Amino acid sequence: MYEEFFNFSERPFSLTPDPSFLYMGKGHRMALTMLNYGIRSEAGITVISGEVGAGKTTLIHHVLAGLGEDITVGLIFNTHSAIGELLEWVSMAFELDYKNKTKTELYQLFSDFLIDQYAQNKRTVLVIDEAQNFGVETLEELRMLSNINFGKHTVLQLVLVGQPELLQTMRKQELRQLAQRVSVDYHIKRLKLQGTIEYIKYRIQHAGGDPGIFYNAACAVIHYYSRGIPRLINTLCDFSLVYAFAEEQLHVDVKLVLDVVRDKQKTGIFPMRNGEDEEAKKIRRLIKEKLGLDVKPILIEEDIFQEKQEHTVLF
Repeated sequence: MYEEFFNFSERPFSLTPDPSFLYMGKGHRMALTMLNYGIRSEAGITVISGEVGAGKTTLIHHVLAGLGEDITVGLIFNTHSAIGELLEWVSMAFELDYKNKTKTELYQLFSDFLIDQYAQNKRTVLVIDEAQNFGVETLEELRMLSNINFGKHTVLQLVLVGQPELLQTMRKQELRQLAQRVSVDYHIKRLKLQGTIEYIKYRIQHAGGDPGIFYNAACAVIHYYSRGIPRLINTLCDFSLVYAFAEEQLHVDVKLVLDVVRDKQKTGIFPMRNGEDEEAKKIRRLIKEKLGLDVKPILIEEDIFQEKQEHTVLF
């Protein structure tokens, strides 16, 4: 819609996970290192956690794209509490014929598959995204699968990726054996203000546009309302570009971003900020000092836009 107007080769803020747009900030760079280490060091269980929209799935795709043929990967992305027979899903992930087989037969089928991969000098990795949807029984069943060994060698590695609820579940007494098997774990934190600014400019530039399209002050407001969560940043940036296109503006300023936020507030769908941490208070004070605007959610009304346009580039 707005790609030609801004000279983009593609939309820079699509919500679909795209490894080519992966921004390597400090947190994601460390998560990537831990994921690669967990897989390549033959760690039994690797756990990567992060808030909703933190970029975990994009990170997984990026890592898997770089693996060699000596690693066989099975992916389970559509997890839910009523997933049914885990062994059927695991068999599907590795393209094994699971139909019309008992649970015992499925277990034997998978065991034979793991041993065969090991005999071919291949390591087998099962990646489960949105693992927070698994209950205690399913996670315990996963642990039992990871116990399949060939001599002293572990032939199945698990990579569990999920929201913070996954960590809460794994801390339960019933899952202490699973927790003890975790060799590598890392929690992806939200982006800081500077990280959000760099993230926005990186994606704009990657799409072939001018990284200066978003003024820094506008990025600060986006950070305040997105709380540094990449998916929410994408949502606000995408709509800001739509609004800019409609207004035939070549730059995104504070007023335009607040127009987007105000309209999002009216629908009640976009997750609004509930309270402020110290960073959020600091950002709000900074915007008020520089632009004379208070961007606290309850204050976003039509009559606050009194600033001059040049104020939007002050920081």
